[in-house]
Amino acid sequence: MLNIPLMATVTYLNYEVLDDNGWDIDDNDLFENAADADLGEEDYGSLTVNQGEYILEAAEAQGYDWPFSCRAGACANCAAIVKKGEINMDMQQILSNEEVDEKDVRLTCIGSPETDEIKIVYNAKHLDYLQNRVIA
Repeated sequence: MLNIPLMATVTYLNYEVLDDNGWDIDDNDLFENAADADLGEEDYGSLTVNQGEYILEAAEAQGYDWPFSCRAGACANCAAIVKKGEINMDMQQILSNEEVDEKDVRLTCIGSPETDEIKIVYNAKHLDYLQNRVIA
C-alpha cells in the first residue's frame, strides 16, 4: 500500500519553453537547466498540493493559469509529463497504456500526488502524439 503524503511539492516546467532554450524533454538535467535559466513563475517553479487535491486545482488556487478544457480526463489539454515521482489519476479515459506507463503522461485535472516530491513538464499538449486529443 502506498503511503500517500499529506502534502506534496510539485516542481513544474512549461513545455513551451523547451524549444526556446534548446532543451529536450528527455534531458536528465532539464530541471537544473530551468533553475539556471531565469524563467518566470508561470514557466518554472514549485507549488504545494494537498493530499487528494488535483494538481490543476492547486495550480489555479496558487494563481497559475495552466491549460485545461474538460476537467474530466476526456481530453489532453492539461497533460503533463512526470519526470520524478508518482501521480495517480482518477477515471482517465483518453490516454493509452503506453502513454501512461512508458511516456509518463498524466492529466493534471484528475491527477493527485502519490509521492511527496514530483517534477512535471506541464502544457505537454503540444507533443505530437497528444495533438489529436486536444480540445481547441
